[in-house]
Amino acid sequence: MKPLLLLGGGGHCHAAIDVIEAEALYRIAGIVQPPVDGSGPVLGYPVVGSDDDLPALLAETPRALITVGQIKSPATRMRLFDCLKHHGAEIPVVRSPRAYCSPRATMGEGSILMHESLINANARIGVNCIVNSQALIEHDVEVGDHCHISTGARINGGVRVGAGCFIGSGAVLKEGIEIGDGAIIGAGQVVLRDVEPGRTVRSHRD
Repeated sequence: MKPLLLLGGGGHCHAAIDVIEAEALYRIAGIVQPPVDGSGPVLGYPVVGSDDDLPALLAETPRALITVGQIKSPATRMRLFDCLKHHGAEIPVVRSPRAYCSPRATMGEGSILMHESLINANARIGVNCIVNSQALIEHDVEVGDHCHISTGARINGGVRVGAGCFIGSGAVLKEGIEIGDGAIIGAGQVVLRDVEPGRTVRSHRD
């Protein structure tokens, strides 16, 4: 199996490790994260360095996946993605064997499709995206770069989700609407109309 570095050792990393092990295409070479007092291995995998060590680590293992989570802002994931591109790293797509991605759908580099998620025909997922457990992305949906589609979210046919968006757990997006760049849709929200860039939707009154 090909060795793979993971950038970020928090909760999202834990879930990503489970997906990577299940897919069985990559061998996790270690975790890269900022130094933390008393930090030890992450689910049995060693912490091999921090961001400052990335050039040397990538020279030895030129393949990496960003496993920092994304809640309000994609800034950290975007910074790490740009760093990996700068150093010429390979950034694979990771897909759980317990997920479904239509052969007529596309996923950009560095994106991860987690357990029980589903991407239907002609959907297009950008780079460095998280499609979390049990999320549904229907036919002809476009998801921009650096987005997080949270657990159980439902994005119906023809929706356009701009870059850097966060779609919360259990949110439902009506077919054909547009979500502007950087928007945040709170957990459980039912969104029936377009959302302006940068807007946060937390209740049905927003």
